[in-house]
Amino acid sequence: QVQLVESGGGLVQAGGSLRLSCAASGSIFSISDMGWYRQAPGKQRELVARITSGSSTNYADSVNGRFTISRDNAKKTVHLQMNGLKPEDTAVYYCNLHWEPWGNRIYDYWGQGTQVTVSS
Repeated sequence: QVQLVESGGGLVQAGGSLRLSCAASGSIFSISDMGWYRQAPGKQRELVARITSGSSTNYADSVNGRFTISRDNAKKTVHLQMNGLKPEDTAVYYCNLHWEPWGNRIYDYWGQGTQVTVSS
């Protein structure tokens, strides 16, 4: 069974930085893609950044160049370093583990979310 626990959210002024962490349990972390999503009030959940099991990364255009995703397979953790934060980055951030073991099987696991608030 996979469990994801996020930490590192909080209140920061515009231009500041935060580092989110997600700790995973279970045995499939190293063979799974990991992602950070966010959901602002009244908006749909959106992908912020993703890192594959092979450590390829992609970012939403809105955060590209400001955020960096990384993973540590030995510690089963994924991080999101957020620099140059803007008020529009305010949202609940969710960690996601995505695993496609074989055939058409797809497994998605989610953390409970961590609040990030950026004041202007």
